[in-house]
Amino acid sequence: MTLQQLSAASGVSTGYLSQVERGNATPSLGTLNQIATALAVDLDHFVHSPRAVDSLTRGANRPRFSVAGSPVEYEQIGATFSGHELTSYVMNVPPGYESEVVNHIGEEIIYILEGEISQMVGEREYLMREGDSLHYLGDTPHCWSNKTDVPARILWVGRMEYDKSGQIGQSEAEQADVREMLPLRR
Repeated sequence: MTLQQLSAASGVSTGYLSQVERGNATPSLGTLNQIATALAVDLDHFVHSPRAVDSLTRGANRPRFSVAGSPVEYEQIGATFSGHELTSYVMNVPPGYESEVVNHIGEEIIYILEGEISQMVGEREYLMREGDSLHYLGDTPHCWSNKTDVPARILWVGRMEYDKSGQIGQSEAEQADVREMLPLRR
């Protein structure tokens, strides 16, 4: 099917379809539904939400990414299937890296796989080495750094609610109806 034929069948402009095809535009679900209908496929053909059994990751094939401007490389070890509440990564931290200070509603667990990390939670500093772990609430300001000259690897698991972080300090009753979990964004 040509772009012109798809455009006629879907009601989406040829120029926009071309941008989507080249990866220069991301269609909304509504537009994606128009394209799926024109191609006689279900929307699920384009949007796949993994089930819990789909969340197996193999070390060599694990999705890896970094955030622009940061030297930390993340390995995604969890899935974002419907209903998930935890986010998890293996973080590869270069020597000398220092994170920003953050606080949020939620909690975090870190486990040092390799190397050494200095973790600050509030006014307390924890020097953590391979095999050490720390579990803490996110509403206390926290940050971490690799003060050594060798890379470190951290297993990070958390439940973070950045959309409600401006409400830290509200009563527990006001926070009780918070349900949406957002993935780590650094």
